[in-house]
Amino acid sequence: MQDIAVTLLAAAGLGWLALVSRIPPLVGFLAAGFLLGALQIEAFDGLEPLADLGVTLLLFTIGLKFDIRSLLRPEAYGTASIHMAFSVLIGMGTLGLLGVVGFIAGGEDWKTLMLVGFALSFSSTVLCVKVLEERSDDGSYYGQTAIAILVLQDIAAVAFMTITAGHAPSPWALALVLVIPASWLLRRALNHVGHGELMVLFGVAMALGPGYFAFDAVGLKGDLGALVMGLLFASHSRAIELSKSLFSVKELFLVGFFLSIGLSAQPTWADVGVAAALCVVLLPLTLVGFVALSWVFGLRNRTGAKLGLVLTNFSEFSIIVAALGVEAGLIETGWLTIIAVAVAISMVVSSVVNGRGQHFAGRIATWFREQDPHRLRLEDRPIDTSQADVVVLGMGRVGRSTYERIHENTDLRVLGIDNDHAVVSRLRDEGYTVLEGDATDQDFWTRLCAGGFVQTVVLAMPIHDSNTFALDQLRLAGFEGRVAAMARHQDQVDHLAEEGVHGVFNLYEGAGVALADLAVGPARASRPPRSSSL
Repeated sequence: MQDIAVTLLAAAGLGWLALVSRIPPLVGFLAAGFLLGALQIEAFDGLEPLADLGVTLLLFTIGLKFDIRSLLRPEAYGTASIHMAFSVLIGMGTLGLLGVVGFIAGGEDWKTLMLVGFALSFSSTVLCVKVLEERSDDGSYYGQTAIAILVLQDIAAVAFMTITAGHAPSPWALALVLVIPASWLLRRALNHVGHGELMVLFGVAMALGPGYFAFDAVGLKGDLGALVMGLLFASHSRAIELSKSLFSVKELFLVGFFLSIGLSAQPTWADVGVAAALCVVLLPLTLVGFVALSWVFGLRNRTGAKLGLVLTNFSEFSIIVAALGVEAGLIETGWLTIIAVAVAISMVVSSVVNGRGQHFAGRIATWFREQDPHRLRLEDRPIDTSQADVVVLGMGRVGRSTYERIHENTDLRVLGIDNDHAVVSRLRDEGYTVLEGDATDQDFWTRLCAGGFVQTVVLAMPIHDSNTFALDQLRLAGFEGRVAAMARHQDQVDHLAEEGVHGVFNLYEGAGVALADLAVGPARASRPPRSSSL
């Protein structure tokens, strides 16, 4: 228990320090792992299984929110395949150059260089999805494209792991097709698990049972099974609720993952130097590669920049691939430590950079000339709001209710905008006038206000920072119409009011007032007024 207490205290302390320093907490978790490793404190028994469970739940929740059609888009499979080939070649060239100048031991054959380059061609699924979730961008167009690229990379990693293992999957792997009809019964069961702890338990059971262990038992990667199970539940009406119920559990176990990354490496200063050199050379080229390919496949410069920033890091799969290469005798043991350190450094850099992602995306977008709007992908073209009087940003439950109220009780034309592709598709099918757009995209705001017909903008996004960012962009664009917003806490209400918002609705306080009116309204109507006596 002492090792557990020390490990968790270190993670909590450095995670809090990172948070108050305005750095993502996972940087603190990584630092805690390195610190504990430097102090010769080993991982407590059970940390690795907890970390694995966190990754499994992460992939399951990815599936719950993922549109599988994203895999069929050329900007996904084209970018993933070309960038991987590009990364392998650049990695080989970089290692060869470092050998020539004497920075690393010479004599490495081309197979070693290729394997190390291949290991460093993956982006971290765990880190990328966590960044997207923190921004509420996991359902956006660029977020779905990034996840599709990650899934394709993971499939390539699983294929390599299967080949390196020296044996094919069990013939029983064909029986996994039975998971599809079985999911029909499981989806029906989800309708009857309530909203409490049973839903959390159900989600964990689905990720581990017919997900992880079923695939692992037939020689396939268990994490792939968790992702597949999530995809099978994605179209269920309660999929998002199930994902949200698993959020805290998943986040807690993922702390173990980041701790284990730091604890797994005990490098020498020479190892750190080589790893840092690889990061200095490869990470900028990785970013440029993703942005350039996004441009080629018809994404706006800013979209490509945000996609590149999220994906510019090295993956936990890099360590796994390197470990398998060591077991197969393809590379020397020292490379495993170097790659582990490079992964950790890249995660720290990526976390810090993505903390100011909007700022960096704007600057990176200027590196490339703007494209003809007609050449852009349909999902990424500028949004025309000229046919709307009122624009509702954020079509969750609050935004949807606002849309319905205005549409049913006024003659104003209402347009809903949301960055979640699945939400937009569902609402369109239900008859809403809604478009897909990212309210944290400055280019979006320029086009949104260009029409000059919008009279009112409603900020109904669940994250306060998103609403304030949107408000800033409205002001910069010279919007002079009415702005209304929602907030969850009184300090947020005060902040929005100080910024000049015409009307701010406190979600929790307003719900309480409405409930009180429902509760006492009939009684008040039937009860005679009190008589006063002296």
